[in-house]
Amino acid sequence: MVENLEGRCNMDRIATQSPPPLPRPNPAHYVSRELSWLEFNRRVLHEAMDDRTPLLEAIRFLTIFSDNLDEYFMVRVAAIKQEIEAEVITQSLDGRTPNQQFQLLHRTLRPMVQQQHRFFNGTLRARMADHGLYLLDHRQLNQAQRQYLTHYFDDHLFPVLTPLAVEPGQPLPYLSNLSLSLAVVVEDPQTQTTHVARVKVPRVLPRFIVLPEALWSTRRPPRPCHWVGVPLEQVITHHLEALFPGLIIQAQVLFRITRDADLVVQEDEADDLMVAIEQELRKRRLGGSAVRLEIQRRAPLALRTRLLAELDLSAVDVYPLDGLLGLGDLTPLLDLPLPHLKAPAWVPTVPPALAALGRPQVNEADSDLEDAEDLFALVRRQDQLFHHPYHAFAATVQRFISQAAHDPHVLAIKMTLYRTSGDSPIVNALIAAAANGKQVTVLVELKARFDEENNINWAKKLEQSGVHVVYGLMGLKTHTKITLVVRREGEHLRRYFHLSTGNYNPITARYYTDLGLLSACPELGADMSDLFNYLTGYSRQHQYRQLLVAPLTLRQRLVALIHDEIQQVRHGHPGRIIIKMNAITDPELIALLYQASQAGVTIDLIIRGICGPRPGLPGISENIHVISIIGQFLEHSRIVYFHNGGDEIFLMGSADWRPRNLDRRVEAVVPITDPAIRAELRFILDACLQDNRQAWDMHPNGTYTQRRPPDPAAVYSAQAILMDRASRRPSQGI
Repeated sequence: MVENLEGRCNMDRIATQSPPPLPRPNPAHYVSRELSWLEFNRRVLHEAMDDRTPLLEAIRFLTIFSDNLDEYFMVRVAAIKQEIEAEVITQSLDGRTPNQQFQLLHRTLRPMVQQQHRFFNGTLRARMADHGLYLLDHRQLNQAQRQYLTHYFDDHLFPVLTPLAVEPGQPLPYLSNLSLSLAVVVEDPQTQTTHVARVKVPRVLPRFIVLPEALWSTRRPPRPCHWVGVPLEQVITHHLEALFPGLIIQAQVLFRITRDADLVVQEDEADDLMVAIEQELRKRRLGGSAVRLEIQRRAPLALRTRLLAELDLSAVDVYPLDGLLGLGDLTPLLDLPLPHLKAPAWVPTVPPALAALGRPQVNEADSDLEDAEDLFALVRRQDQLFHHPYHAFAATVQRFISQAAHDPHVLAIKMTLYRTSGDSPIVNALIAAAANGKQVTVLVELKARFDEENNINWAKKLEQSGVHVVYGLMGLKTHTKITLVVRREGEHLRRYFHLSTGNYNPITARYYTDLGLLSACPELGADMSDLFNYLTGYSRQHQYRQLLVAPLTLRQRLVALIHDEIQQVRHGHPGRIIIKMNAITDPELIALLYQASQAGVTIDLIIRGICGPRPGLPGISENIHVISIIGQFLEHSRIVYFHNGGDEIFLMGSADWRPRNLDRRVEAVVPITDPAIRAELRFILDACLQDNRQAWDMHPNGTYTQRRPPDPAAVYSAQAILMDRASRRPSQGI
């Protein structure tokens, strides 16, 4: 059964309202959100350009940079353009209007994008050739290769292509989001008139045509050869005569557009949220208004001007480029079986305590399921911490949920799903649990950006399998990642829960660093029950025993903890705060960190992406230090530490310190009390702070400098240390 809770609001009005506005902060004390994100992506680009990065890893970072930028334009740039059109004059935290932000981001981005393309066209393609990977231009092909591509065009391309004529005074055919197109200028020799046509580069075919090995020409001196490819658009370009017989090709230019792809759903006006989102998804497939035009630099001015007019763009929205457009399409190269060109392969391990349990049995024919009971007994004895991708997702989180699905003593399973994989073993386990007669409730967040369609499909599949599916609270995204298992043990019921900093996605668990806590703590288990009742029913629960919940209690507790640290210093005791997360932009908490710094509290921020506070400002933030780690894995875990007069406090959960996380999302953060887990979290934090390979130090002006070890023997990489630490375990998983 699917329950749509969007038509009612089960939250106290006071709890959903934003806190009273703060006094206007000094804009000079804050880094622009836009610049901070662009600096993060600059660090990603640097990893591609770093000569210490293996070749295929360099290509991977280059594609990540490109994909990040596409999403940035589709969401952030589109939003700023909408604010400009609506004549919004509200200033950002750093004191800029939307128009000023728009001009600033383009001034910053333009040289960065040019740097990316110069690096690819020069250094990276040369490195690729040195290692036997040849991305050839059509002019570099020999006769046999050209003949092969002519046959390929005739057999595979020509039947698919559809040139669309653009008559004078008529608009261009609709250009879909992120699509590659050729604008072709042709002349009719009989009438001596000029026409424009558009040829879309088809997405149904690979972007690069890989030549058969028999056509890999030998070179002098001989070089290794592992892959030879030609861009699809170049094959089309050199066979345009077949599309326009009898006409003279005057010019052809490749271009690519980016459109607004954010969904706009008025929840309070939607009778059915799923239907409303499905309607918006159909709009997204076409795309909203254009926000960027990438075009070959050699494009004739008249053609560029016409495209701008048709797309309602201005000159600042144009990115003239040399060479290949859409560098994110290089991703297939990453699958080449060339381990010597990649980072050392990492096989996640099984935590020793779970490895000692042996192979889990999840076959329904196994009536006793002793291994499953051993897992629950293990958790009853001691909380378990999982650290992905160092620990195997399948052997930890997936094992817990799968065994709960088949354990005859388990009565109920409740879970929040924000993002998961396309073929999700987690969802399959939940379906199996429902088939086994357990009460299964899943909150599926339909508003998870760019995963809306995937989540709608899962919601339907779960509902059809007998799982009780709910969508969550009106006006809030449910971002927390939690699972609650209720199990009968003797005459009593016991709750087991898993809380994670990341999604229940076995794919991203291979390269996102995330933490998960598996516990049977009675108080936290009761809090989890209250939280699920809050999410799925009409509960107005606003007080929790230990759990910190946004938007109800998390902000207030964080404020109190920072104030407590200030008081510790004022009473002559040490003060220390360490924060590891993806982003920090919340004005109130940043202001409090500044107060703490001025009081003498030492503050270390390990922030992967957007960081609003400026470290090291005299008299403001001299005791704040900021680093960012960009490495083989995407740093995604959130840990917060307070010294608390020696009675240390560790918090772990799904929330960044951003207004959206603290005020407009449902988040859950758990205090860690187990001594062994606290020690492990402190080890992770210390490893990050000592990193001198992937860590970057932030300067007061918002720029970053990558740390460099004094000599090669002194390299300290937090991710390498954590891999080495996990590899000493007795077992490995997947």
